[in-house]
Amino acid sequence: MSTTSMRTTTLGAVGLAVAGTLALTGCKNGNEELAPAPPSESASAGAASPSATAPSGAGSPGGGEAPAGANGTAKSGQTFKIGEAAEMPFSYGNTKGGQIALTVTAIEQGDPADLEPLKLGDKVKGMVPYYIRYSVKNTGTTDLSYSSVTQIKGLLGDGTEAQRVSVIGKFEKCANESLPKGFTNGRTQTSCALALAPSAQTKVTAAEYWGNPYNYPNKGLVWK
Repeated sequence: MSTTSMRTTTLGAVGLAVAGTLALTGCKNGNEELAPAPPSESASAGAASPSATAPSGAGSPGGGEAPAGANGTAKSGQTFKIGEAAEMPFSYGNTKGGQIALTVTAIEQGDPADLEPLKLGDKVKGMVPYYIRYSVKNTGTTDLSYSSVTQIKGLLGDGTEAQRVSVIGKFEKCANESLPKGFTNGRTQTSCALALAPSAQTKVTAAEYWGNPYNYPNKGLVWK
């Protein structure tokens, strides 16, 4: 199944059937506001520190018409080169919205030993971590303080999804924090998304942003 057709409901079914999506939770540091957990998340898949759960949904707000690409706004399904910025509308929860430029700057292969601090044990046996580095720039007029831009996932060479890992807490290899206080026009922050390839023989070769308005039924933005 192509990544452009794999959307929230389908991903949830796959995640429950094969534990295909891992969410690692821990304690945040600092005065950060986190998005509430989506109601479709399943129960914990096992105790860990941070803990590991297998969410049943992608957790993105729904709907909205896909942008048509006018005035430089990225089009639904558009593909970018690594290092190329995508200008897009951005919304966070029900209270914040604005405009950002999102850039995937690198996709770096890690070492399986990197995952040991997450204490996932056999859940990630044989898997290889990849670090999707990206930057977020506020190009609008809204203060986006404490918002989170986390809807980034890895894609394997055949176009299918890599297993996603959402880390809430400190993971030095792949830091991912909320946007800081005073994140106004012109401010930029770098971040990282963690994806897992199923084996050393399979690579994570691309990244996709699937946040609103590029979520189902629209298509995500891809960098490769």
